[in-house]
Amino acid sequence: MRGKLLVIGFGPGSFEHMTNRAMEAIKESDYIIGYKTYVDLIKDYLTNQKIISTGMSEEVSRAQAAVRYAEEGKTVAVISSGDAGVYGMAGLVYEVLIEKGWKEATGVSVEVIPGISAINSCASLLGAPVMHDACTISLSDHLTPWNLIEKRIEAAAQADFVVTFYNPKSGRRTRQIQEAQRILLKYRSPSTPVGLVKSAYRDRQHVEITDLEHMLDFDIGMLTTVVIGNSSTFLYDNKIITPRGYQRKYTLNTTEQRLRPHERLRHENEPWALHQGKNDSVTNVAVKEKRRLATAATGSSLELAIEALTKVEKKQTYDTTPAAVHHPVESIFEFAVSPGIANKKFTPTQLITLAEVVGKKGSMEYTPHHQIYVKVPTAEPEDVTKKLTDVGFILEPIGDVFQIKACDFCEGEKKDSIPHAEKIHQKLSGLDLPKELKLGFNGCGMACFGAVNEDIGIVFRKGKFDLFLGAKTVGRTAHAGQPVAEGIEPDDIVELIENIVLEYKEKGHPNERFFKYFKRVGKIQNFQYKDMTPKIEIEPAPCGD
Repeated sequence: MRGKLLVIGFGPGSFEHMTNRAMEAIKESDYIIGYKTYVDLIKDYLTNQKIISTGMSEEVSRAQAAVRYAEEGKTVAVISSGDAGVYGMAGLVYEVLIEKGWKEATGVSVEVIPGISAINSCASLLGAPVMHDACTISLSDHLTPWNLIEKRIEAAAQADFVVTFYNPKSGRRTRQIQEAQRILLKYRSPSTPVGLVKSAYRDRQHVEITDLEHMLDFDIGMLTTVVIGNSSTFLYDNKIITPRGYQRKYTLNTTEQRLRPHERLRHENEPWALHQGKNDSVTNVAVKEKRRLATAATGSSLELAIEALTKVEKKQTYDTTPAAVHHPVESIFEFAVSPGIANKKFTPTQLITLAEVVGKKGSMEYTPHHQIYVKVPTAEPEDVTKKLTDVGFILEPIGDVFQIKACDFCEGEKKDSIPHAEKIHQKLSGLDLPKELKLGFNGCGMACFGAVNEDIGIVFRKGKFDLFLGAKTVGRTAHAGQPVAEGIEPDDIVELIENIVLEYKEKGHPNERFFKYFKRVGKIQNFQYKDMTPKIEIEPAPCGD
């Protein structure tokens, strides 16, 4: 049975602005997957569907979970506010499907259900600001390089588009909207009307109308959509209006029009058009061709030379265009680098190579896990990878993946466990998971490296392994992992860990930490969950509050 993916845009979030098809799709779904805030907005329409909600920046894990459940034969709704195809989940769902080799004829069924995007809902509250050519630009540079966003703003400003900014500002991103204003003021009047709409058609809706010069005097955040008029946009009675251009042909204050219907499309009445008001472009071309042939017949060398030079210049201009179009675009390459699993010592050559690769534009951050997180802007990540692996570095992906943290295995009996740590690393390192998972590996019973405080803890003791599961690493109720087994034979430990991790990968919800998964399912590989949360009482504050 083929599963089905329903990628739903439910509009601003109000009942009256949601399409019938969107509501039907929600009702027919087995799973609802979405950002927590979006799930809350449609909670009144939910019945017995299974809900998987995650926080911001968890889009990839949501898309992967949706595909996985659909491949199991389920009907899965992936929800987005606004329109799912405008900064929503539609494109990402398709990208995840394509990575898995999906084909429309044989793979899971996909239906994208359109909704009202923010540019439309916000414009309706402001008046009619996008009546003419308009564009949308996201100011979030988490995924798009800022220099590219700058070029788009510059181009839109030069071309006199009405511009709508999505994701204009957040707690950490504050300069982007300032830079956008600076660029627009190079081409537009400070008095250009600007609309700021927060949470359109939701309970906390707020609308401000201002101008380009003073727009930053108002509160702008992630829930704000910024609509900036073009050179003809005007403000009337607290409404922003962008003329379509009817005033060029029509008299708007009388019933009798200057031009009759059959006259309105004549070339002479449209001097601003491509034909520049000339009546018969076909005839003009024919006349020019006759003149060219006549000139050629007379053998005028000057005329022929000018004509040849013009053709060459046109050809050269045309030939150089593709090179500009296909210029490689840099992206941010992020990864973790370390000198080894059991080796924590860097060589001078490694450090020099790392510094050269990172350069002035990249960044390095040392972590408590004996790794360095690296961010490098590059169009050729393969070159970066080769340079670092050639000097003996281990490179691993970062994010919601499997990571192994091992002690440095001091001399004596402790070195016997190194091969098992390396086998686990070879099999599982970098594996995509519902949430970041760390395995701590200690080479002796002292456990001084703190393996028992990780999601999965392994302690090598008297030639065998002890296993700990489900530590809670942060928060006021943090606790060590639950001891679930002692004396595991070395030949069994790698397969056992692999089975535990793969079970979590298959059945864990997006953004669900390992200890939460263990608690929810109650049993992993026949290891029964036991509540390890410390029982504590909060002391009352001195003030009595």
